[in-house]
Amino acid sequence: MSNCESATVSTQTEAGLYIDPAALSAQLPALSYQDDALQMESVSIKALAQTYGTPCYVYSKQAILDVYNAYSTAFSTIEHQICYAVKANSNLAVLSVLAKAGAGFDIVSRGELMRVLAAGGQASRVVFSGVGKTPADIEYALSQGIGCFNVESISELSIINEVAQTLDKKAPISLRVNPDVDANTHPYISTGLKDNKFGIAHDKAIAVYEGAAQMSHIDILGIDCHIGSQLTQVEPFVAALDKLIELIEQLRDKGIMLKHIDLGGGLGVRYIDEQPVSIKDFADALLPKLQKLGLSVFFEPGRSMVANAGILITEVNILKPTEHKNFAIVDAAMNDLIRPALYQAEMGVIPSTLPANGMDTEGTQAWDIVGAICETGDFLAKNRVLSLQVGDLLAVTGAGAYGFNMSSNYNTRPRTAEVMVSGEQHQLIKPRETIEALYSDERLWQG
Repeated sequence: MSNCESATVSTQTEAGLYIDPAALSAQLPALSYQDDALQMESVSIKALAQTYGTPCYVYSKQAILDVYNAYSTAFSTIEHQICYAVKANSNLAVLSVLAKAGAGFDIVSRGELMRVLAAGGQASRVVFSGVGKTPADIEYALSQGIGCFNVESISELSIINEVAQTLDKKAPISLRVNPDVDANTHPYISTGLKDNKFGIAHDKAIAVYEGAAQMSHIDILGIDCHIGSQLTQVEPFVAALDKLIELIEQLRDKGIMLKHIDLGGGLGVRYIDEQPVSIKDFADALLPKLQKLGLSVFFEPGRSMVANAGILITEVNILKPTEHKNFAIVDAAMNDLIRPALYQAEMGVIPSTLPANGMDTEGTQAWDIVGAICETGDFLAKNRVLSLQVGDLLAVTGAGAYGFNMSSNYNTRPRTAEVMVSGEQHQLIKPRETIEALYSDERLWQG
């Protein structure tokens, strides 16, 4: 796992960004070069491509479990629940691996709850987040025995109370408080500022809790916050915790006793040269304050659990050098991996076979790695110094989170296969879609 002492693996050359593939793979779990051939755990990328075709998402079972266990161990001195954020990667195989390990889950839709249950997860270990829960969502969650609703508005609180009354149940809730803490992350993944759509304003929280305490079918369990994603420093988490502690103390004075505190997720990962705080250092910074509270502590990690457990394998189809720019057109595209286009995300792109002479390999030059979609924004990486030939296999690293889950069928492109690796074993966990299936349920106009 990444830590603050990780070595830099990239070099900005006159031509573009060179990433040392051996150095990057050494910093990431499950990936390594054996006899110059890239493999995940003990399976070569070339063998995976030959077996399942490309593009293809591949996940390491052990890498997922290692991060889960790191979180659980780091907070072992207090009562805690690690609730994996399903939106990061919702494949049933991923969920089942975590469910068997004892994980809880953080969901944002009825569909995600159904996935968790189908994978063997327990509804009682699920927290239901999200700003737009419908009465039908709430009814289903209550009927399944949901662990807790993270409530994001006064209106939602009223709807939950009404639905619970209809079912003659007490709805377990916590309020998601917006602490107005700047996480210093990309604006699209910042969630804890006062101008974000999430949560209840910090200065309104006490009044909302008092209102909730008067509702007949509401059971107040905790307090929750989530300030953003891809946070590489611990200070924003500490600042958010301090603000929640203020509220917890005020609530105690008013006779409202909480059972848990939920600090959300958002811990960052290394994509190329980021140096996020380690899980241990993250825990060490928070534990002194959490131990004094005496409450059960929930966390909702997503990206940090699965991002570096996954890669996207893609094949170079066409090389198109021009006077101004060199384009390597691969069989993956923005419909398969939208993060670079949507967030300007920089992700590692490394070859399946190490060049014999590294950067001195004949033919090395800067390439834009692009797809075949009819959009200028269709790219996976820009200005990457690589030695490429048609037919080469590339691995986009850090693709286990928000990769397949955000993919689409734009340009009538089938979504990729998904595969899980464990040691020398590998298994198809989602078949590649067929083109015919994409329109099989559509109907011609009969007028």
